[in-house]
Amino acid sequence: MNMKKITYIFFPILAVLVFMGYKFFFSKTEPAVEEQKPRSAGISAHLYVLTPDLLKSAITAVGTLLPNEQVDLISEAAGKVVGIYFEEGKPVSKGQLLVKVDDEELQAQLRRAEYQLKLTGERLNRQQILLDKDAVSREEFDQVQTDYNILQTDIDLLKTKIAKTEIRAPFAGTIGFRGVSLGSFLQPNTVIARLIDQNKLKLEFAIPEKYGSLYLPGKKIYFTTEVSPQEFEAVVYAVDPKIDIATRTLTVRGIYNNASGKLSAGMFARVNLIVDQSDEVLLIPTQAVVQEMDGKKVWIISNGKAKSQPITTGYRTNDQVEVISGLQPGDTIMITGLMQVREGIPVRGE
Repeated sequence: MNMKKITYIFFPILAVLVFMGYKFFFSKTEPAVEEQKPRSAGISAHLYVLTPDLLKSAITAVGTLLPNEQVDLISEAAGKVVGIYFEEGKPVSKGQLLVKVDDEELQAQLRRAEYQLKLTGERLNRQQILLDKDAVSREEFDQVQTDYNILQTDIDLLKTKIAKTEIRAPFAGTIGFRGVSLGSFLQPNTVIARLIDQNKLKLEFAIPEKYGSLYLPGKKIYFTTEVSPQEFEAVVYAVDPKIDIATRTLTVRGIYNNASGKLSAGMFARVNLIVDQSDEVLLIPTQAVVQEMDGKKVWIISNGKAKSQPITTGYRTNDQVEVISGLQPGDTIMITGLMQVREGIPVRGE
């Protein structure tokens, strides 16, 4: 009985002592645990330092690249093709012989006419001697002179016809697929092949008629194509003097030096025609601007921490926007990591 009483008394006391010890122990250790919690390590982002730059006013459009020169090679002479001296898709030089048409008959006629001319020339010389001695009349001498001149004209005509049996490159360029074969009979005006000069390319595009009062020759054009994100530069060299009444647009042409051969005629182009450059302004990447209900803001980095900054923007290009107020030259802003950033969080540049 005494042991039972001791047990009844001992266990409640033990429970109270355990509870008090637990409370005392954790009340001492909890602050220490909180002090050991790691602080936020922040986020990494691409940063952009603001510097004044020129704002370029531009007209955007779409255009097409055209060859500098292009011609369909045709034959003016009829006859059998006896020679083809080019490879499809290969460059050719100016004046290079490309196709030869049979000219044997013309050559025979030429030899005959040259022989007759020689004989007539000798006769003319004899007539001249006789005329000086008054042995022949002036009329007889003039008749021989006329025969000689006619033969000379016939020879010139035959040489012209023979020259037309040789199709030569009118300019240096790249030749396309041929439309004739060796031994085929070539009719006049038959297209032999297409010759294109792509050493330079013409960029043709249309702009609204409201820009018709601007003087555009010499203005720079920046354009991109589907083959590469690279930006290319051209210069306006001509503007069509007439506005298209159907589209109310003005056709503009620029010239691009394609010596590298990166681009080809027929390509689609996205065009920015630079028409003016204003004073220096602050330009920031468009992806750095955060749209809000009451305006726009960016995240600037101050003492290594993020801080939101309201801004007022102005002119906008494809990839930049002008900042009218809210930022200063030398400010550092975030252009990535905008979904994770919050006020006061440490930010390190990538």
